[in-house]
Amino acid sequence: MLRSHLTAATLLRVSAEGAATALVLTVQARTGDAASAGFVQTAMTLPYVLSGPVIGHALDRTDRPRRLVIALACGYAVAIALLMMSAGRSPLVLVLMVAAVVGCVEPVVAALTSLLPRFVPTERLSRAYGLEASSYNVAAIAGPGLAALVAAFVGGGQAGTVTVAAAVLGLLFLPLLRIPPPEARPPVARERTRTGVAQVVTGGLSVLGKNRVLRALTVSTMFAWFGYGGFAVAAVLLGQDIGAGPAAGGQLIAFFAVGSLVGTLAASRWLTPGRSERAIMAGLLGFGTAVAALAVVPSLPWAWAVCVGAGLAEGPLFAATLMLRQRESPPDRLGQVNTTGGSLKIGASAGGAALTGVFAGQLGADGLMLSIAVFQFVGAALWLWLLSSGPSVPASSPSGRRRGSRTRPGRG
Repeated sequence: MLRSHLTAATLLRVSAEGAATALVLTVQARTGDAASAGFVQTAMTLPYVLSGPVIGHALDRTDRPRRLVIALACGYAVAIALLMMSAGRSPLVLVLMVAAVVGCVEPVVAALTSLLPRFVPTERLSRAYGLEASSYNVAAIAGPGLAALVAAFVGGGQAGTVTVAAAVLGLLFLPLLRIPPPEARPPVARERTRTGVAQVVTGGLSVLGKNRVLRALTVSTMFAWFGYGGFAVAAVLLGQDIGAGPAAGGQLIAFFAVGSLVGTLAASRWLTPGRSERAIMAGLLGFGTAVAALAVVPSLPWAWAVCVGAGLAEGPLFAATLMLRQRESPPDRLGQVNTTGGSLKIGASAGGAALTGVFAGQLGADGLMLSIAVFQFVGAALWLWLLSSGPSVPASSPSGRRRGSRTRPGRG
């Protein structure tokens, strides 16, 4: 069951991760100007912030989660296919509308993570989350890489075929999953009074704000990802500064992704929910230190090595994030908490990328890398401060025991 889940989820994530690269290559090949691809990417990102919590809310409550997941994945596959066919050919307004549809259904790719506790035994959940985190890293490497490979051998206009193929293949594996309905449900009285649109959208935010650990986790990782949003631009500029050319920026990102993959696979062996809080702190400090070191690397091989080190720190950080969300969330809100947390991080990353574009010329590669590192250190400080202050509303497990209890492995 876990193998089928990881296969389907990884294929869908390969499609999602490769979509941006494929889109740029496709638009460039068809129009000779990749600038409009930026507008299309924004149109995909903005709906995600609202649709993510809605999809998470629905998965937390539906009696037929597999049917809902398949329907959403089917919508994603159709929408991404239409986007890749129309980009650079159809009027921009029409392409933006299709891109918005992609953003509305794409959160199902991340929402699959919240289903793990339903079919993975408690004693194996820590390893499952480590493997789940590695799924994202594999997709981050394979998605853009396959799109670039197709563009190199077949032409940029066909780069989108790999994202469509991965989505279709992932969709074909979903019927193999046996996903039970949620064990815990909100009381009927509460459902009647709090089922408005606002509650559906903000229910995850409410949990994130009330729980001390989730509040600290969300704020600290948002700061970290605000800085990380500028990493791609900073990597390209760094490649130029060390004399390797802008193409070296892609190599640095690839080495970072490889390090992150190794880190998450290692974390699946040793990381437990009980160690997750320390892993968050170590990950933020380790990633920040490595990025700061990139500001003083003398050559490309040194930059490769440091990027691998940065990935080794970031991998367990992501796995620990998934574990803490599962440990601290109410069972009937886990999907909403996962998708809301992911949406906030994506929004923070987009904001950081926009700010990087404004200050890149003034700061240069070294200044950008140091700025990114500062955001990691600020995130670590906020993690410590928020974790040690303020009340927390504990979540209850289906059995009535508070999550976070250290009486069983897998609950931390």
